[in-house]
Amino acid sequence: MNAGGEIIGLNITAVYVSLAGLLLIFLSSRVVRWRRELSVGLGDGGEESLLRAQRAQANFIEYVPIALLLLAVAESQGLTGWLLHTSGIILALARLLHAWGLSKSSGRSFGRFWGTLLTWAVILALSLANIYGALVG
Repeated sequence: MNAGGEIIGLNITAVYVSLAGLLLIFLSSRVVRWRRELSVGLGDGGEESLLRAQRAQANFIEYVPIALLLLAVAESQGLTGWLLHTSGIILALARLLHAWGLSKSSGRSFGRFWGTLLTWAVILALSLANIYGALVG
């Protein structure tokens, strides 16, 4: 509920949570595919391709939940729609970049660098916006 007693839906956040769900299924299916192809049940079996797929999935799971929670809080505080959409779009692109970069190389890559930087930027921006919204209103 907002200050006026109206129930606030999280329609914008719902879009990006759903996109994240689809991307998680995709990343998870890559891990399963490598496990089946390499006959590795647990761990990475010393296979770099499987390790990279696991890390892309794990890194997604490490960062995306807090970013989406911050997005939901920002929406519930009434942050303007275009800022919410901008944050959601940047987050989605960042995670795609990161997964693409990690799938290509275990070392440094354009995708990993920009994916990480943009993810951190979204988390930082939403954190500051939420603190401001909570304290200043």
